[in-house]
Amino acid sequence: MQLVPTPIGNISDISLRAIEALSEADILLCEDTRVTKKLIHILKERYNTTFKENQKFTSLHSHNETDFIQKLVPSFFDKNVIYVSDAGMPGISDPGQELVKYAQENSIEYDVFPGANALLTAFVASGFVGTKMLFWGFLPHKGQDRAVSLQGALNSGFTTIIYESPHRLEKFLNEVKEENSLRKIFLAKELSKKYQNYFFGTARDILEKLSNNFRGEWVVVIEASAYHNESAISQNDILKLDLPKKTQAKLISKITGENTKICYKRLLSL
Repeated sequence: MQLVPTPIGNISDISLRAIEALSEADILLCEDTRVTKKLIHILKERYNTTFKENQKFTSLHSHNETDFIQKLVPSFFDKNVIYVSDAGMPGISDPGQELVKYAQENSIEYDVFPGANALLTAFVASGFVGTKMLFWGFLPHKGQDRAVSLQGALNSGFTTIIYESPHRLEKFLNEVKEENSLRKIFLAKELSKKYQNYFFGTARDILEKLSNNFRGEWVVVIEASAYHNESAISQNDILKLDLPKKTQAKLISKITGENTKICYKRLLSL
């Protein structure tokens, strides 16, 4: 089995190795079969690639992944099986990790190809100095879960990468503006596509630059908190102490800059 990344926008980013693997597949597990078929059609037309006849396309997406894998038998992988997500690296905010786990548990050989990836591209483009970064994925859509997750991302101590929907980007920027008006963030829009663009500054700066135009696919990079100090006591150190949650929250807020009340609510949810 092979997990093959596909371009996040520009078809020219696909590797020769990925094209070869796709062309030789017996079974293509696809996040969306329509997207994969369109990709293969483009590869045939643009690069004159010959694909194996009678390839089987099977849907494997976030809604059916668990059920699909529960029904698998190891002999399924006697054929040449490829998994592709719609764009980018399988397993990064896309299905794929459960397939890898199944392969490990059933002694099935597998390989993961390197390739296009939005979070790493945005991290490098952000210009934030430092080699340590944390991928946060998508924030919860609303409510206390979202507030707690946002605080965690803002106070992680690392340069933190978030994926955000165009429908919630304005909300996210306003949330950051309210929580930490001075925090620098970097936004990458439509990476590798025709309308790719970068935005840098505070949340207020970026809101003014966007002028209510939030369409597109976005990656957000949050600069590491200035309050974080690797040599100081950590949040985990505080949580190990036999102290009331309110006291722990006050101590953590001192070393991270996180709002004490929100920190307290976050600790209650742990």
